[in-house]
Amino acid sequence: MKIPNILTSLRIAMIPLFIFLFFSDIESNYTYAFIVFALAGITDILDGYIARRFDMITDAGKVLDPLADKLMLMSVLICLASTNMVPLWLLTVMVIKELIMVYGGIRLYYSKTQIIIPSNKFGKMATVSFYIAICMVLLNVDHLIASIVLYIAVGLALYAFFNYVMIVIRTKSQET
Repeated sequence: MKIPNILTSLRIAMIPLFIFLFFSDIESNYTYAFIVFALAGITDILDGYIARRFDMITDAGKVLDPLADKLMLMSVLICLASTNMVPLWLLTVMVIKELIMVYGGIRLYYSKTQIIIPSNKFGKMATVSFYIAICMVLLNVDHLIASIVLYIAVGLALYAFFNYVMIVIRTKSQET
């Protein structure tokens, strides 16, 4: 297994640790959860950098990396929504978006072309924005500023989603 995929797998393994720390009764539990979340973000940056820099991009990595991002983000948003730290509608919108994207990705992969559509720059910008907003929420930074960053992240995520949908439509029309 290549180093980027190991880092991605490590990020997936951090999800239960984040959840455990987030809901634990220990003092400063949100700070510890923040540290795990920040480390997950660092592994996300590192795995992409190493994969591109040392030509270690694999089909498994193209699938695992966005999956790890989605699993981490959804897990964290569920935790935050369950404690009213983010609005439930935001979680609902993101879960529906992610389910549609996973379904579309699976359908596209198992079509005649077996295409894996990599994440695009808007998806990456959305992920970074979510990481920043979530860190702000976990560290109890000004609520208004954190909310603005969170709404920007949702907007970028939806824009990336519609961009992804257009790519799928174009790819499907080329199949016929």
